Amino acid sequence: MQPSSRTHSSWSSATAFYISAVGASVGLGSIWRFPYLAGTSGGGAFIFIFVLALLLIAVPLLVAEFAIGRQAQCSAPRAAGVVAVQSGLSRRWRAIGVLGTVAAFWIASYYTVIAGWVLAYAWKCARGQLDHQSHANVAALRQAFLADPGQMAAWHLAFLACVALVSARGVNRGIELANRIRAPALLILLCILVAYALAVGDVRHGLDFAFGLHWSQVTPQVVLAAIGQAFFATGVGMAMMIAYGQYVSTGTSLLRSALIVAGSILLVSLLASILVFPLVFRYGMNPSQGITLVFDVLPTVFAEMPAGRLLGTLFFVLLVFAAFTPTIAILEPIIAWLVEHWHMPRAFAVFTTAAAAWLLGLASMFSFNLWSHRYPLDFISRYSGKTIFDISDDVASNMLLPVGALLTSVFIGWRVARPIVAVQMAESGPRARTLCVALLRYLCPIAIAIVLLTALL
Repeated sequence: MQPSSRTHSSWSSATAFYISAVGASVGLGSIWRFPYLAGTSGGGAFIFIFVLALLLIAVPLLVAEFAIGRQAQCSAPRAAGVVAVQSGLSRRWRAIGVLGTVAAFWIASYYTVIAGWVLAYAWKCARGQLDHQSHANVAALRQAFLADPGQMAAWHLAFLACVALVSARGVNRGIELANRIRAPALLILLCILVAYALAVGDVRHGLDFAFGLHWSQVTPQVVLAAIGQAFFATGVGMAMMIAYGQYVSTGTSLLRSALIVAGSILLVSLLASILVFPLVFRYGMNPSQGITLVFDVLPTVFAEMPAGRLLGTLFFVLLVFAAFTPTIAILEPIIAWLVEHWHMPRAFAVFTTAAAAWLLGLASMFSFNLWSHRYPLDFISRYSGKTIFDISDDVASNMLLPVGALLTSVFIGWRVARPIVAVQMAESGPRARTLCVALLRYLCPIAIAIVLLTALL
């Protein structure tokens, strides 16, 4: 029941793996989606539920995905099938990795569209295009940007090209090095901006909005939102942690790795909330917004404050860093499969994958301009009035990811041979192993099924 023999690169150390796994998970959702959810869903009450969901649902699932990758020692689309055969089961369990890889690639196609916006705004801020602009002018600038498919496509391509250049350098000289640079850079930028927000913002109202224990706002929908945020923030179901798991050496604790990922997500999410809301309240903006909080509200705040150009540029550079390494991780399952199955040189596989993601992403990008009034599945009530971007996000995030995660929890919790599970969790104590398996058997499947059914209804 030992892992398959290693025939590819591996992380240079356990620390390198920790940093890379954190870099794969801590992304845009932790910096702009979490603050909005926490502030409008009970503040500290939402955060408490979120922490429980991280520990009891997301962490066991991360351990399960790491275990599949390390045991199989192959690309994500094949990994679960290999482990299944080692356990005397059907190779059809490879559906876990296939679903995750498809979902990850699909998500990458539209996630990088948003990342292209972030890169564009960093450039616009640096050039002073947002200086001293009113809220109406900032909103008009965003609308003009979205209406220009050529400009959007160029920034989308620029972001993917940067990702490809790094990923093509391989696990150690590319992915690992990028995460070693990104981790301190993101934390330093975030701390600088947080310090400024605390110095000049409306701290009392901002922090009460974000962290006050508003239990009256907690509803079943809020609980499901907290579980969903924990679920999607870690990236479980995308196969990227299976892909990263294949590069992990024996002796690295998978449970400790998962806890570090969860703790990092929580830290960045809390710091982002401390950054955003004191500034929003200081300048009288509406905090109860989603994506417009990043592209309309905060640019207006930066336009009005002293040193706004510098701070706005730093903020959007922060978001570029936040989007960069998760994109590398999202693309890794299909890159590793192309190298393994088709024997492509890594650089060729990387640029092929990036080009395909860009081409597929054009459909989502056109949803904001040329195809903004096209609703391809309008005949289905669920997708009535939904653009390609909306449909892509719903199918990939609300269907493929939960199904993949549900299969993963059942696979490791119930079907994989116990000696394999014992080997992969050998670095953790017996009580921790027993608890992790119990959560995968009982709590995780129930929670994921509820989230999935709620999303579908």
